[in-house]
Order: sequence, then C-alpha cells, then structure tokens
Amino acid sequence: MFDFDISRMLISLPAIIIGLTFHEYAHGLAADYLGDDTPYYQGRLTLNPLPHIDWLGFLMLLLAGFGWAKPVQVNPYKLKGGVKNGMMLVSLAGPVMNILLALLSMIALRLVLPYQGQEWANYTIMLIYPLIQINLVLAVFNLVPIPPLDGSKILAGLLPDRGAAVMYTLEQYGTLILLLLLITGVISSILGPLVRGLYTLLAVIVF
Repeated sequence: MFDFDISRMLISLPAIIIGLTFHEYAHGLAADYLGDDTPYYQGRLTLNPLPHIDWLGFLMLLLAGFGWAKPVQVNPYKLKGGVKNGMMLVSLAGPVMNILLALLSMIALRLVLPYQGQEWANYTIMLIYPLIQINLVLAVFNLVPIPPLDGSKILAGLLPDRGAAVMYTLEQYGTLILLLLLITGVISSILGPLVRGLYTLLAVIVF
C-alpha cells in the first residue's frame, strides 16, 4: 500500500501540490460563480497551495497514491439553481479540473517527446508523467460516490429527492466506510483499472 521511494516522492511533489490546489480552487470558483461567496471570504479563491492542503491527505497521496485536500466550505443555500443541483455542479468542478490538467499535461508530453534524449526534455518528461497520473488519480478517487467525496454529491444531484436524501444520510457513516475500503484495498482495486482506462482514453485523444 505504501511506497517509501524517496526519489519518486520528490518527483511527484510538484504534481501533488498542483493537483490538490487546482482541485480545491475549482470547487471555490464554481461556488463563487453560482453565488456563494463563502470560499472567497475564507481565502480559498487562490492558487496558493497552503490554504488548500490537508496534510494527512497530502501524505496519503504521496505514500499510498491516493489522497485529498482540505474541503472548500460551501453554503448550499446561496447557490443558484437549488441546493441539489448547485452542490452537484460545485462537486463536479474539482474532478473536471483534474481531468483537464491531465489532458493539458498529455498535450505537453506529446510536444516534448520528439526531443527525448536532450537533457531538458528528459527532466520535463520526468515531471509531466506524475502530473498526468496524480491528476487522474485525484479525479477518479473523488468521483467515488461515498461521502465525503465529490462523487456522493454528484450522485445525489442526479438521483430523485428520495435517493438524494439517502446519500445525505450516509454522510455520517461515509468516512468510516471509506476508511474500511482503503484498508481492505477495495479502493485500490477499483481505482487502478479506472485510472488506466482514463489514461488510455486521453492518450488516444492526444496522440
């Protein structure tokens, strides 16, 4: 589960910081666009990584390959379009941002690959690969429909009101369920194929 390869960790650091920061910034930006100024007043509409980092989630992403950032607080009653739809859109913004970053990184990889062998290109490629991988992991992990992950709020937005109420009720047990799935390795077995599939899809689009 845990990988203590120091060199891999150091290479992954920029990707982790970028992925987590842009993920939470996207949540805040979406909430602000939909009429909730809570992220603005809490200083979350920034690309400074410090307000966004949850250090436990950061270490988990560094060591175990999946993790999380400090959640952006949102007042759902201020969101345009209603609580359910508003929360769905705010929650969707984070994973979409990570997929967009992975796509842009894949495009950058295509542009640099012809120069492979030159020192600058080799270092650039070495940094781009984790940027793709980390962002895909963040996107897929956060789309898992278990509270408090984004996927639970996205699913609640798609379900009828009764189903959405069930998802909201599960929030009090969500962290425990998520921890059990992490400990038993279920999450890893789900994430792996999905991340590889999404990587392949982006590669087909770009290359």
